[in-house]
Amino acid sequence: MTATPAETHTEHNSHVETVDVLLIGGGIMSATLGTLLQQLQPDLRIALFERLSDVALESSNPWNNAGTGHAALCELNYMPDSKDGGPLDPSKAISINEQFQQSRQLWSSLVEAGVLDAPSTFINSTPHMTFVRGEKDVAYLKKRYEALKDEPLFAGIEYSEDSRVINKWAPLLMQKRRKGEPFAATRVPAGTDVDFGALTRQLIDRLAENGADVRTNTEVRSLKRLPDGTWRVKYRRTVGRTPGEIRAKFVFVGAGGWALKLLQRSGIPEIAGYGVFPIGGQFLKTSNPAIVAQHKAKVYSQASVGAPPMSVPHLDTRVVDGEASLLFGPFATFSPKFLKTGSWFDIVGQVRPGNIGPMLKVAWDNPSLISYLVGELLKNHKKKVDSLRVFMPTAKDEDWEIIQAGQRAQVMKKDPEKGGILQFGTEVVTGADGTIAGLLGASPGASTAVSIMLGLLKTCFPDRIEAWEPRLRELIPSYGETLNARPELARESLGETAEALALTA
Repeated sequence: MTATPAETHTEHNSHVETVDVLLIGGGIMSATLGTLLQQLQPDLRIALFERLSDVALESSNPWNNAGTGHAALCELNYMPDSKDGGPLDPSKAISINEQFQQSRQLWSSLVEAGVLDAPSTFINSTPHMTFVRGEKDVAYLKKRYEALKDEPLFAGIEYSEDSRVINKWAPLLMQKRRKGEPFAATRVPAGTDVDFGALTRQLIDRLAENGADVRTNTEVRSLKRLPDGTWRVKYRRTVGRTPGEIRAKFVFVGAGGWALKLLQRSGIPEIAGYGVFPIGGQFLKTSNPAIVAQHKAKVYSQASVGAPPMSVPHLDTRVVDGEASLLFGPFATFSPKFLKTGSWFDIVGQVRPGNIGPMLKVAWDNPSLISYLVGELLKNHKKKVDSLRVFMPTAKDEDWEIIQAGQRAQVMKKDPEKGGILQFGTEVVTGADGTIAGLLGASPGASTAVSIMLGLLKTCFPDRIEAWEPRLRELIPSYGETLNARPELARESLGETAEALALTA
């Protein structure tokens, strides 16, 4: 990532530069918000600061996330089994899918406008599957299929308990499978694999080309609200340690696990009561062509008892820089850092009088999570491949290597009934006057970044959103509507975005 000319002269000027929008963090969230703002109002002065040497090196890096293109096609945690044995509620799964369709629409518009490169550089068709074993889970998966098969956004979903059919879908799942074992699978051919690293880099490159001031190796140290309503942001260059200052009318903190730290430094009362619990991850990876050629799908299953939703095991095709490989995992790890490149003191440095109570309550209420983490930490390479063999009975230890994934900072916050809860998902925290906002949490964040940022625009720019809506509808045709409630519109959107992104319809 190259710096714009402003990077070389700002710190030597006697005055302090003011920008309309400052984006902190060079990931998919900042890239998405910056792109939307630049499309909606090209004259905005936008700056983006990233503390590392390039953008998309943390959670947006393709090896640090699952890259699923979360659309709830295969992820069971968006549609849990009913406690009373009754019909399943598909509303959460439909909502996640609706959000991903907004991402697909925006990416399609940006490809057609030349903002993004050829679609295959960041998104590829990859069927999404769910595979379960045991009578209880087979019965649940069939119920899930029955609840989704007539929903427009899940058109084309298939279900089978036939080993011959599943073998055609994903041969590695069925080779040397034990006879008599109950199993079932669903498959949606129109799933995707997304390289959010490539997508982020392309978006930020276009931001810079169109006038945004993109600065890498720039670490924000403090934020202060000034009497005139702007934010004074002090930063330090990570190379040379040179300090600097900039003022911004609006600040977005999209710094992954460090968003909490920066929002706390801003002093906004809305962040009181929030904490984060870092959970790291590892994947098993193979690039063996003979193995990779036999599996073209993302296959999810049920999480183990006590495991958090983000730990749902899955065997995934990944396409990064045009090369296909397979990943299996994730396996949880623990580090007190909020980012892979964070500080060993992150977990204790977040403690404030307002959040220590909720965090202690979360620890007390989640002993199964602690037990799960301990069990994961005790797994060696062979034990990890043993877990893979539940999916792929023919897996050999020597074909798979362990790679370190990203850090996920799961949200802990106050709860009026329980005192404190551990929240899986993402949450935008916004200052009362709308001049600062930050994103906390993890999955399915990247896949639903467009929807999240559209919500932020409404909250933080209420005086401009009405004027922006015609352009938003050009970029995202279903803006303001729900596709699943209008089958014809859903079919039209799925077909048009599939064509624009060169995907299987």
